[in-house]
Amino acid sequence: MAKIAIALAAAFMLASIAVIISIAVVQNHKKTYISRGLKYGIVLDAGSSRTTVYLYEWPAEKENNTGVVRENTKCQVEGPGISDLGKNEDQDKKTWKSLKNCMAKITEAIPSYRHNSTPVFLGATAGMRLLHMKDEETSNAILKDIKNYLSSLPFNFQNASIISGQEEGLYGWITVNYLKGNFLEKNLWNAWVHPHGAETVGSLDLGGASTQIAFATSEDAKGEDIIKVSLYGYEYNIYTHSFLCYGKNEAEKRVLAKLSKESIDWANVKQPCYPSGYNISMLVEEVFGSECTKNDLPMQYSPKRYITFFGQSNPEQCKVLVRSIFDLMSCRGAENCSFDGVFQPSLSGDFMAYAGFYWTAWALKVEGSKSMETFDTNMKQLCSKDWKTLKTSIKDIKDIHLKSYCYSANYVHSILADGYKFNADNWKNLNFQKQVNDTSIAWSLGYMLALSNMIPAEGKILKLPINNVLFTGLLLLFSALTIITLTYLVIALVRFCN
Repeated sequence: MAKIAIALAAAFMLASIAVIISIAVVQNHKKTYISRGLKYGIVLDAGSSRTTVYLYEWPAEKENNTGVVRENTKCQVEGPGISDLGKNEDQDKKTWKSLKNCMAKITEAIPSYRHNSTPVFLGATAGMRLLHMKDEETSNAILKDIKNYLSSLPFNFQNASIISGQEEGLYGWITVNYLKGNFLEKNLWNAWVHPHGAETVGSLDLGGASTQIAFATSEDAKGEDIIKVSLYGYEYNIYTHSFLCYGKNEAEKRVLAKLSKESIDWANVKQPCYPSGYNISMLVEEVFGSECTKNDLPMQYSPKRYITFFGQSNPEQCKVLVRSIFDLMSCRGAENCSFDGVFQPSLSGDFMAYAGFYWTAWALKVEGSKSMETFDTNMKQLCSKDWKTLKTSIKDIKDIHLKSYCYSANYVHSILADGYKFNADNWKNLNFQKQVNDTSIAWSLGYMLALSNMIPAEGKILKLPINNVLFTGLLLLFSALTIITLTYLVIALVRFCN
């Protein structure tokens, strides 16, 4: 009987030890992590022709010092860009009302407990860069009013500033490559990893007042337009340059200024890029009132005088006219030079062309990747159409934009072929897109990705398989049982041996 009792006690002790080891292993190795949820960031893209508010989100725990960011929603402010504030009181009221409506929409999309920690940034681009050059006092006043408004919101206002053209180009490049998955991708285990052997894609951005080019170049490349950046633990050598006054709208003003300056009759200025059957009268200040056309001011300059342009539907003359606004002579005979005497390494790899580039390609029906020959053929066909035919072929576009598509097509061709040196061989490397994976391509996403390096990452919350109190109780219980059983066994063995 004593032997049976000792055997049972030994078995019970071993079972207790097994239970202690088991719950300790489970508690240590079966633990899981609960994400602290999402963090948010708001970026206002204050462009030359419009303002767009973007809401971005990313996990509170970051990947390699850069947040895994995606677009949550966006809201376009009605009216012109902020550089036009102060010109028309009625329009200003509409712009401010629309901006406040957008911010209300963004506020609703963010959980209230995240409001205080959500940073807000406003980046103003070429429109404000030009205004700052022309009237620094007005530029500063506009930014001050916007800062005051954004500071009154329940968010963590960071800054409202004019970003440089170089920054705009770099952020656009970051956006393109992030959306293409060239920085991170999910592996079979749903973990974020750096794609093996991934190559980056060049970025071509066309706005209203400036245009930007950016692409990765060799590690030993040097120059004022070469920037080293670090993303997700990897370094990249990026060439980026912004051409102020070569945005689609400002470049068109330069074309109109050239025609007006060479014309002796401002009541009848022939415009080869506009469709025949179309005419438009513009105030002289609309053409020559820009920082981009001030050097073309004619002697008879009178701001309130009108200039009337009559369309001609002349593809060949339009091509020559648009090409003439580019300074190509300064690069003649020089290697690694685009136009205006600007250094540019040789093109390599694929390029994403978006914003104004995309909408021009859309009008020509050459979205995505098409041949240079197809682009040229469709451009000539579009530029040969009269106003009535053009309105029938491209619908739901406002006249003010529709009349300029032939000019835009020639502009895009000139800057890509004559400026950046794309040719029939590498034109197929161009991809005209407005979105990637249902996310719009805009410098603001790259801006948020870069700025997220400044936002501290929060650790994940540890979730244990067994409640701490229960775990402690079980550990104490079975430890006590083990000690009691061991004591009994010692006493029983002593008695048995005696």
